[in-house]
Amino acid sequence: MFEFGEKVENYEALMFNEREVRAAAGIVFLFAFMAFMSGFLTGNNEPTKLMVSAFLFDFFIRIFVNPKYAPSMVVGRWMVNNQKPEYTDAAPKRWAWSFGFILAATMFYLVVLNDIRGPINIITCSLCLGLLFFEAVFGICAGCKVYNLVHQQKVKNCPGEACDLTRDRAPIQYLNSVQKIIFTVSILILFYLAFGDIIEFLIFGKN
Repeated sequence: MFEFGEKVENYEALMFNEREVRAAAGIVFLFAFMAFMSGFLTGNNEPTKLMVSAFLFDFFIRIFVNPKYAPSMVVGRWMVNNQKPEYTDAAPKRWAWSFGFILAATMFYLVVLNDIRGPINIITCSLCLGLLFFEAVFGICAGCKVYNLVHQQKVKNCPGEACDLTRDRAPIQYLNSVQKIIFTVSILILFYLAFGDIIEFLIFGKN
């Protein structure tokens, strides 16, 4: 009952199915983003309070009970149960999800218990959404990266063999000159769309 990860044949450590983890991250991201935008655009914080409470409850089960009983993980497992599992070490996920739990607890204290509104809420929410987005879309677990930095025993099984730094990339993974230009222009445009108003205000004093 109280296990972090599951035993899989031919693997010594407890494991997760990365497809299930990413699906769960996508589910939480979707509802968190909807709640955040509802509060941001309408000023109604009730959906945000509900989502923060659900987020905290979900991550509490992941860390202190068993991740496979967390609602988002259950739905994620059902959504991808016809796909071949992709196994990843469980230990780094506890590190990553503990960080998510701290962020959720912070938001719970600020938004649910004290109904505080301000930039710290936006920053905390944006950080949560960013971490969930990178996990769901790119399979990049920021907390897992930190785990490798602070632990001598490195992770052996990572999604897409990302832990194997000696592995050469396949030709299909490299960017040619045209793709590099497109990549640079796309990043600049996205950055301007996200922060253009702030930059113009700081430089030109435009509101």
